Amino acid sequence: MEGVRPGGGPPAGGPGSGSGSGSGSFPSLFPPGLHGIYGECRRLYPDQPNPLQVTAILKYWLGGPDPLDYVSMYRNLGNPALNVPEHWHYVSFGLSDLYGDNRVHEFTGTDGPSGFGFELTFRLKRETGESAPPTWPAELMQGLARYVFQSENTFCSGDHVSWHSPLDNSESRIQHMLLTEDPQMQPVQTPFGVVTFLQIVGVCTEELHAAQQWNGQGILELLRTVPVAGGPWLITDMRRGETIFEIDPHLQQERVDKGIETDGSNLSGVSAKCAWDDLSRPPEDDEDSRSICIGTQPRRLSGKDTEQIRETLRRGLEINSKPVLPPINAQRQNGLNHDRAPSRKDSLESESSAAIIPHELIRTRQLESVHLKFNQESGALIPLCLRGRLLHGRHFTYKSITGDTAITFVSTGVEGAFATEEHPYAAHGPWLQILLTEEFVERMLEDLEDLNSPEEFKLPKEYSWPEKKLKVSILPDAVFDNPLH
Repeated sequence: MEGVRPGGGPPAGGPGSGSGSGSGSFPSLFPPGLHGIYGECRRLYPDQPNPLQVTAILKYWLGGPDPLDYVSMYRNLGNPALNVPEHWHYVSFGLSDLYGDNRVHEFTGTDGPSGFGFELTFRLKRETGESAPPTWPAELMQGLARYVFQSENTFCSGDHVSWHSPLDNSESRIQHMLLTEDPQMQPVQTPFGVVTFLQIVGVCTEELHAAQQWNGQGILELLRTVPVAGGPWLITDMRRGETIFEIDPHLQQERVDKGIETDGSNLSGVSAKCAWDDLSRPPEDDEDSRSICIGTQPRRLSGKDTEQIRETLRRGLEINSKPVLPPINAQRQNGLNHDRAPSRKDSLESESSAAIIPHELIRTRQLESVHLKFNQESGALIPLCLRGRLLHGRHFTYKSITGDTAITFVSTGVEGAFATEEHPYAAHGPWLQILLTEEFVERMLEDLEDLNSPEEFKLPKEYSWPEKKLKVSILPDAVFDNPLH
């Protein structure tokens, strides 16, 4: 992988170099898309025209591994009146279309999004005596950008990223991320479309779990109320040693638990290590007569639910598992050709979701008995699925990170599912739907209570409901990593 190197300001010919907008060579030397973003940075930091930059040595469009051409780093004095501390402000250049000539992004006009439609920002608390910004946030941003480019899945405010490692490779408790709108940077209209700014917010594991159980926006609002945990501008402090729930224990019961009870969870799916078996027939017998064909035109989910499931699958299912994200220092993977601009995939065309979106060429089968398999991290989300989603009349999807397998739990409140109360298990290719009644959900929550105490958990673990012909196993990660599984 090519490394990154500090730069001395904006690219040659840019506003910071003294070139005026009236210069005849200005447009060719300073790409218009980059100029639009730099103009917004200049609005916030008029006294820092030449910020320190981390620059991709070999540009992505020349075959380099790093999608971001630049990450600019500014010194922000904060706002003492709002209790906002001094911090470093990082801004990426490259997720949006900087050039408009199809070298990286397909130019689709000025009215829509530019490139992926956003750039990333990050606010890191400045340590006492620190004279220059640390460069590790730029590497973190490159890692997220690689995920976006390779998967073509974009981020939205309120999304969360399970990283499972201190963001700065230290011993910090800040090991995951939430995403929100940058509090100072405004959307920019460029010649190649609109660019918005999504800020990365570092969070602890307990805060990530609360966001999963409830929703990302709710936890972001709580972080804004706790100065040492982010404050109004959501500044990440890698030395923060306490979660917001340890700082203020009332937040869990009075805000999060009440929010889950009232609102349910906004998390409609996760990427996971999961699998399922049809216990009603031998695995190799695809034409077993006990699997009843519903017909070549399966009943569909309602339009709203179908679109939500499709969007959930397309966007990477909320990125619950770190393996979905390439490592920060990853080489180019799977022989991807970075010389051509990736096209946006429609959910029906996505290689990862085509096999699990219903269509008339795949028959739908009713199953008598099923066995569900999850790793520990995925299994720990089953109570969320049941309490936060199904008891609120919603659905929840597990999408395998190792193949096309998917498992969607639906409640009786989800209209049009091809699983019914009479036939609660139905498969459409590798996509399994399971319909659970409210009564059975309540019982499962009681039986699965120990999933809430992972520290006391010993694998493998099996749960079974013989009268429902349903079995759930929680298995070690190695079972799913074995290609012979």
